[in-house]
Amino acid sequence: MRNFHVYGLGNALVDVEIEIEIAELSRIAVEKGIMTLIDEFRLEELLNHVQGRTHRRACGGSAANTIIAVAQLGGSSFYSCRIGNDETGDFFLSDLHNEGVMSNLESAAREDGVTGKCLVMITPDADRTMNTFLGITSELTEASLDINALQNSQFLYIEGYLASSPTAVATAVMAVKEARMASVPVAFSLSDPAMVQFCRGGLDQMLEGGVELLFCNEDEALAYTGAESITDACELLKKISNRFAITLGAKGALVFDGQSYHDIAPFDVQAVDTNGAGDLFAGSFLHALTHGLSEDVAGQIASFASSRLVTSFGPRLNPLHLAEVRDYVSKFN
Repeated sequence: MRNFHVYGLGNALVDVEIEIEIAELSRIAVEKGIMTLIDEFRLEELLNHVQGRTHRRACGGSAANTIIAVAQLGGSSFYSCRIGNDETGDFFLSDLHNEGVMSNLESAAREDGVTGKCLVMITPDADRTMNTFLGITSELTEASLDINALQNSQFLYIEGYLASSPTAVATAVMAVKEARMASVPVAFSLSDPAMVQFCRGGLDQMLEGGVELLFCNEDEALAYTGAESITDACELLKKISNRFAITLGAKGALVFDGQSYHDIAPFDVQAVDTNGAGDLFAGSFLHALTHGLSEDVAGQIASFASSRLVTSFGPRLNPLHLAEVRDYVSKFN
């Protein structure tokens, strides 16, 4: 019996989410719809620009959002990351623990350094644009791994955003090695088209030897494979992953269970904020798999959960939507 349903490895960031007009992104020289890595000076410049606006703060990072989703749905999860000994780090750790997630931070000494931050800008079309200062999380090392917790998990989950840091890539490669020796299947997310475009080498290193389960959206699938159609992309993805789930936005999702494809229907909602939707999809999917449900059902649950999330602001389910998702999941048990 393994102690954790999912063990996550990723960046530790505190998300600062604001609403912004599309035209304003151009005025402040921010490229819409993708994640851009920035330095601390640029982050402070942007924060000063939006100073005084109402904002929401939450511990985040892609994999953190996924691991929190597992915990919210009643699963047990563990997260390995790196934060600094500062107020932002205090907030991250407190918020993570409040969501019921265990981590290496409970036993590791907090080092001097600046905890990573991500300014998440939500435009009226519900798109999210992220400018990220990684801070100390860019120096993620093997010391952040808890091998015992990893070996006693049903899945290892790694975010593709780690591809931007050589030390983080090396840490992920070590985690995959340990997982394979302990017969722990590896799940991986391509995370963002920008990672494919600018950090392809890091992604390839982490994906060497293949993984059990891959998460991506349509743009990431096409960018990573170089295919012109999602059908062709699927055939190429089979070479690096035994199973995969491709989110298709308003068109739903496409799931491959190792033998058959499943078209996952969308839920018709009015989206206001898509920040964290892909992360929640992965977390809900993994929760379903680790509780004995099929890939087809996991896709349906993940689609429903994501549809609830995008109807309100923030990267995780609020209490009302969480109750709706739990009720939906109960129909399959």
